[in-house]
Amino acid sequence: MKQTEVLLQPNPNARIEEFVYEKLDRKAPSRMNNPELLGQYMIDAGNEFGPGTAYGNALIKCGETQKRIGTADRELIQTSAINFLTPLRNFIEGDYKTITKERKLLQNKRLDLDAAKTRLKKAKVAEARAAIWAEEVTKSEQEVRITQSEFDRQAEITRLLLEGISSTHAHHLRCLNDFVEAQMTYYAQCYQYMLDLQKQLGSFPSTFLSNNNQSSTTPVQSLSTPSVLASASASLPSVSNSVVTSGISELKSSSGSRKARVLYDYDAANSSELSLLADEVITVYSIPGMDSDWLMGERGNQKGKVPITYLELLN
Repeated sequence: MKQTEVLLQPNPNARIEEFVYEKLDRKAPSRMNNPELLGQYMIDAGNEFGPGTAYGNALIKCGETQKRIGTADRELIQTSAINFLTPLRNFIEGDYKTITKERKLLQNKRLDLDAAKTRLKKAKVAEARAAIWAEEVTKSEQEVRITQSEFDRQAEITRLLLEGISSTHAHHLRCLNDFVEAQMTYYAQCYQYMLDLQKQLGSFPSTFLSNNNQSSTTPVQSLSTPSVLASASASLPSVSNSVVTSGISELKSSSGSRKARVLYDYDAANSSELSLLADEVITVYSIPGMDSDWLMGERGNQKGKVPITYLELLN
């Protein structure tokens, strides 16, 4: 339970503050989380550079995505707290304490019963030797009956409590499934947000993507679709970089055309580009002087530039 709290809120000061406000039965003040803070700083910096500049616009887009991730993070914490942490904490601080207390009482009753049986045994031995009166034996027998009755009663209480553990396990299993589902939703949202952001950044002309000390034909590898994304989801096809590179090089060196399958949806940034839909097949070719990161695409009567990172050349 404690480590789950650490996972959801890594800042120990924030956890202590939330604990104090909870004990005071007051609502903790709302503060921006780390992704939201980063997003706000990126947006502020982008506005300083100017939304009309490529870098400023990219910073703003990145900042907006970070803030969306921050919102998803809040939803994960809230959902996990309600569906997983709260039931677990209620059990540990409630039923579990009761069970522990009753089991300890049972152990004490057992010790009392053992002691009473020992005294009765000694009394009977002494009676046989005529060392004590018969009433002492009777008194010891009565004590054993009382302690035996108290032990049996406590054993029944403890048994009933422990029998409920199986249903408690079933309940906590459902809570655990809810926690995993909340994490799955969170990571799926983050993945989709970053994929959308990458597509937006990929729509910038390569002259803006390249560094000032590089030629405009040098692609920025950090903004091309990473192989991590391909392996992260079975729905995204895995493409060999060497095959793609060699196929595109051959296409650019020739005057012919090839069929290509679209890997991801793409929204055209301007009238010179062609919007794409995932899994559709289009015709692509290169024209002299064209940037290395782009090809010309045709779909029926529609024509426009398309980014090569969104394509898989077909044989």
